[in-house]
Amino acid sequence: MSEAKRVDVVVVGGGAAGLFCAALAGQRGRRVVLLEHGDQVGRKILISGGGRCNFTNLHCAPDRFLSQNPHYAKSALAQFTQHHFVELVRRHGIAYHEKTLGQLFCDGSARAVVAMLLEECERGGVEIRLRAREIAVQRGAGGGFRVSSTQGDLDADAVVVATGGLSIPKVGATGLGYALAEQFGVPVIAPRPGLVPLTVGDKGWTELAGVSAPVVAWAQGSRSRFAEKMLVTHRGWSGPAMLQASSYWQPGGSVCVDFAPGSQVVVPLARRDMAALREALRRQLPQRLADFLAERLRPQRWTDAALAEVERQLHGMELRPDGSEGMEKAEVTLGGVDTRALDSRTMQARAVPGLFFIGEVVDVTGHLGGFNFQWAWSSAAACARAL
Repeated sequence: MSEAKRVDVVVVGGGAAGLFCAALAGQRGRRVVLLEHGDQVGRKILISGGGRCNFTNLHCAPDRFLSQNPHYAKSALAQFTQHHFVELVRRHGIAYHEKTLGQLFCDGSARAVVAMLLEECERGGVEIRLRAREIAVQRGAGGGFRVSSTQGDLDADAVVVATGGLSIPKVGATGLGYALAEQFGVPVIAPRPGLVPLTVGDKGWTELAGVSAPVVAWAQGSRSRFAEKMLVTHRGWSGPAMLQASSYWQPGGSVCVDFAPGSQVVVPLARRDMAALREALRRQLPQRLADFLAERLRPQRWTDAALAEVERQLHGMELRPDGSEGMEKAEVTLGGVDTRALDSRTMQARAVPGLFFIGEVVDVTGHLGGFNFQWAWSSAAACARAL
């Protein structure tokens, strides 16, 4: 092997989790080098929340996360909570506000969060190497790891894989983290898009593009229901309610939608005809959507039983997507490194001492609204304590 710089920790990936872990480990006295294959760090942070970065959620709790090992996230989330991160944001003088449902956004640009993380890295003496292409990790001759890239070779006691998932490839997402896991015998649960718009070939729906309405949406068979807005697009369904439901949706299944949450719309009709049905729906929904649903729900007869059935369908209409818009439009990646192979307190691979996986590359996926950033911060902090 060629001569390499000796360090304590190499962090692979310069996103939210990688930057925060590197900073905390450096501040604990570890010699840390962070490798980022792109031209800048924090690219997903910069585009998040419309450029204002929804950096956490006040209501963060383990039940807001999906994983095949549902208890895995509890330890890390308890060790480093949303309140801990908010305190860091305050210390750096970053102004923020709560938008809705506990979502915290920067008042200004998401660049403030990246600048904060870089300042924390500087405090910890972290060396950041950009444009580190062709990253490879091997077992070192004397133990530890040899990490090579176009930015030189490094010998380290520990390697932290913080490469993210496959979502939003335009910001540099790759499958490197999964490949490294498999190389070291750590199982990977097949990645798939999460928080993603759903598609449908039904022109009746897509001709309503641009219409939005508050609904309650849930994937067929799921107990998780989401009371937020639904947006009809030229390709199908989006908006927060449908993005949330998409993470629980399985191809071939349905998404159910309550178009009149908390209201009885049809059963109380005094007149029983299409004009009355349209009028009642228009009081609840935008006109185009109301008229469309009136036609879709039109009963053959106007009996009490028929109206009760229309009411039932209005509160649980089954929409059957053809598919999703895939990783290009997905906000997060479901699946990833199997948490059953990782220690929940440290993020270390049980069978590979010194190898850690944090953030989105792991099979832990949060709901929409700052939860995935909180997982990045919490998993990074748990890992840094163990380095």
